[in-house]
Amino acid sequence: MKIFYIPTMIEINTTTYEVDQTIKLSDRPTFEDFGLSDKELKKELRQIRRPLGDFQNTLYAHGKYSVLICIQGMDTSGKDSLIREVFKDFNVRGVEVHSFKVPTELELKHDYLWRHYLALPPKGKFGVFNRTHYENVLVTRVHPSYILGEHIPGVHKVEDIDQSFWDERFRQINDFERHLAENGTIILKFYLHLSKEEQRRRLLRRLDLKEKNWKFSPGDLKERKLWDTYIACYEEAINKTSKKHAPWYVIPADNKRAARVTFASILGNVLHRYSDIKEPELDDKIRLNLEDYRKQLQKETE
Repeated sequence: MKIFYIPTMIEINTTTYEVDQTIKLSDRPTFEDFGLSDKELKKELRQIRRPLGDFQNTLYAHGKYSVLICIQGMDTSGKDSLIREVFKDFNVRGVEVHSFKVPTELELKHDYLWRHYLALPPKGKFGVFNRTHYENVLVTRVHPSYILGEHIPGVHKVEDIDQSFWDERFRQINDFERHLAENGTIILKFYLHLSKEEQRRRLLRRLDLKEKNWKFSPGDLKERKLWDTYIACYEEAINKTSKKHAPWYVIPADNKRAARVTFASILGNVLHRYSDIKEPELDDKIRLNLEDYRKQLQKETE
């Protein structure tokens, strides 16, 4: 039986964060703390994530659904730490995390969705995409020259990549996600909404703390100069691909602990709707003979 955490300190309304109409990211808040201290938020997350781990066991036993969680956000938005903290109570065999980097030579010999198909979670498991197929309408849109490396028929130069090209990609992504949803994949997409000022502070932290230096790259500063372009691309991608079968949720990310609580609460609230996900009942023959099986095992100690 699925048992979900009912908030004791806060009540999170999933619809507050879901994108069900055209939005402007500048109108969405980047900070939330629910009036709780860091210690209280940490406790809140512990209470939410435990039943999520139990749900994954039920999902596996049921064996008819998989869950795909897509996480996007600007650099330093807290994707890695969110995944680490929210899924801490999951069976390690029940969740698979994939982080998509620059496409390899082999991946570029296939269409841009190929490598994402390969990483999809099997039925009974959670799959987490840390950076996702949306990079193909985000990074490549900010840097359209990257598209040339995909060797697409009819695309010979950057000037060949117009608005109709991107509209077609949005259609393909929507079709991809619809196909998955219709075949038993529960899709949830999260954008960690970080402010530019908070990113500046987090980048400085990477420079100031020796143990964080390895995370810093000069390329972070180059990409930061393109902040407004990225936000515009995120906004269009979210608006054109947030669908009932694969909704986007915009989560304030300036406070990492609150973002994790929001993320986990939305996940629990949405999965709770799938009332058909339950442990299968034992075969009647096995159920009627449980006492005999118990006696056989007890005799082994005699």
